Amino acid sequence: MKGVEFLVALLLLALASKLASASDPSPLQDFCVAVNDTKDGVFVNGKLCKDPKLAVPEDFFLAGLNIPGNTSNQVGSMVTQANVQQIPGLNTLGISLVRIDYAPYGGLNPPHTHPRATEILVVVEGTLYVGFVTSNQENRLFTKVLYPGDVFVFPVGLIHFQFNIGNTNAVAFAALSSQNPGVITIANTVFGSDPAINPDVLAKAFQLDENIVKQLQSRFWWDNN
Repeated sequence: MKGVEFLVALLLLALASKLASASDPSPLQDFCVAVNDTKDGVFVNGKLCKDPKLAVPEDFFLAGLNIPGNTSNQVGSMVTQANVQQIPGLNTLGISLVRIDYAPYGGLNPPHTHPRATEILVVVEGTLYVGFVTSNQENRLFTKVLYPGDVFVFPVGLIHFQFNIGNTNAVAFAALSSQNPGVITIANTVFGSDPAINPDVLAKAFQLDENIVKQLQSRFWWDNN
């Protein structure tokens, strides 16, 4: 009896391992242009897609990434996105793009994460100090100063940032391994949630006086995306 139970346990572990390693299937068609209504849509790969016969070049096109973003804000940066929200033809293709503009010295893309994507960034103009932090328990910081033409990778889900240390504007482009990578800006999320997180929780988590936490929660947290 114990032998049977042992075999069953092994089978369950094998099945769990198989499920844990499963991933989304590759697209079964050339493209799957996203649509918001069912009038001309068909379900493919679990997504509502435009009938391929009705697809047009504009479904795969976005203009304007040559236009600088407005960096006149609290953090001195602006992210211009090119994901499935702007380019419906990206649906199911697992990739997107952003342009990031940074104000002269001090322009910051604040610490944030992309829950669904690895990011690869290339600097076009200026000088950026960039970095990411590994997960618990190590919390190791990887940093680098980047110049035009330099490339840096931020692994999926890890907190990372970019900071303009030059005296001129800086520009970078980044590709992300998701059609909709998502972004969680740490300060905005923790201190700017709606409704607010109980100050007692944050005071203990950050080892801060509760009045300081309340002051941080009262600030306007800028979203540069």
